[in-house]
Amino acid sequence: MTVQPLIPDAPLAPYQPVSSQDAGGFVRALDALGALLQGAQSAEDAFAAGAGSLQSAVYERARADVALAVATSAAQRSAQTITAILNMQV
Repeated sequence: MTVQPLIPDAPLAPYQPVSSQDAGGFVRALDALGALLQGAQSAEDAFAAGAGSLQSAVYERARADVALAVATSAAQRSAQTITAILNMQV
């Protein structure tokens, strides 16, 4: 029995690192989350200084907390998915 080497049908593409353009959606999502957290901090600081309302501070903090919970959940789900894929039997 002779084992023949595998020869690809098409030439292999050279490795191309991920550019910032490819990761643009992820970067924008992180920037938006950071902006929400900064807005909540600003509203709390304004309330503490007497320049803002309690309603505004609580509302901005709630928005930031929800966005952070969604981002955390998405990251955990992505990690679980990657783990499941890596544990697949080939």
